[in-house]
Amino acid sequence: MKQPETYIRDKRSPISTSETVSRVMSKNKSKNTKPELLLRKALWKNGVRGYRLHHKKVPGKPDISFISKKVAIFVNGCFWHRCPHCQYKLPKSNRDFWKDKFEQNITRDLKANDNLREMNWKVLTIWECELKDQEKLEKSVEKIKNLVM
Repeated sequence: MKQPETYIRDKRSPISTSETVSRVMSKNKSKNTKPELLLRKALWKNGVRGYRLHHKKVPGKPDISFISKKVAIFVNGCFWHRCPHCQYKLPKSNRDFWKDKFEQNITRDLKANDNLREMNWKVLTIWECELKDQEKLEKSVEKIKNLVM
């Protein structure tokens, strides 16, 4: 019989009461997510190259940044960054934790955007839900092309 997997706690989130929830949450990544990869593949296909990924020297470590053009692109997950289009509900358990967590994420995002704009960077936020629709994906690629080419 297979032993259940164990999950390393990072002390940033409460202990889940459900093994299923714990397993699902442990699979979430912060870099190279499916929406990021989808956008990068579309950019590459359209000849948009020369960007840096998660560049540590740029405030907020944008998912994609064009250093010489001063363009920062954040690909935000709808759940984690509280998409204004999707309006996800708070999780049912540990509601206070999640409310605080999401507020901190939003505050951090706004601060990074403000810092970049103060440095004369152009900031573009693309939501995960926008990348699921082919037409919206193409519009996002066009926006980026207009900013960097």
